Amino acid sequence: MGAVDFPGRGDEKVKREAPTPDELVLRLQSGDAAAFEELVLRYQNRLVTVLEQLISRRDQAEDLAQEVFLRVYRARATYQPTAKFCTWLFTIANNVAKNAKRSQAQRREVHIVARPDDDRPAGLENMALAASGLMPTRQLDKAERAEMVREAVQALDERQRMALLLSKFEGLNYVEIAAAMETTTKAVKSLLFRARENVRERLEPYMTDGLRPTTNVSQS
Repeated sequence: MGAVDFPGRGDEKVKREAPTPDELVLRLQSGDAAAFEELVLRYQNRLVTVLEQLISRRDQAEDLAQEVFLRVYRARATYQPTAKFCTWLFTIANNVAKNAKRSQAQRREVHIVARPDDDRPAGLENMALAASGLMPTRQLDKAERAEMVREAVQALDERQRMALLLSKFEGLNYVEIAAAMETTTKAVKSLLFRARENVRERLEPYMTDGLRPTTNVSQS
């Protein structure tokens, strides 16, 4: 008797789930260079976006992202999958960004903030609006609104901005953000509360009446 062909079987390829970041790091520890390339592909754009919001320069953010991945590669043997890979990644990114800011302060360089028509993900705008709880009450030009939202995020101090980005853009919880920023969960809750209030305070006049802010929101 011949083999019986069942509909939908036999020719289908078995679909395998993509490896998790933790699995990729473990493969990297075993010498799998392709695993590192996959990690870079998954996280590079997200990492550049966060770094750019911290240092206000796209070109430098791209350079710092490369430094972060280089540190990840060098420290691969020390990684322990006891927390999310992205927590470890953004812990390194936070330290790299702080070092860059410190160097900038020492050199007293002044740079122009990136143009509003750059290629940053639109999710950043949605993230800030969601954090503020505001919704437009009138028709707003998309480019203008995106510019105002970016300005509101940039007006935050560095720690508030980092906490907000990790919470809304990366989806990390309080414990993970605390680990990445090397602080306490209580401090993270306070940072996020102040960040949301400051974004709301800066955006509300514009979203309701079209009034552009002329001064920065208080960071206290």
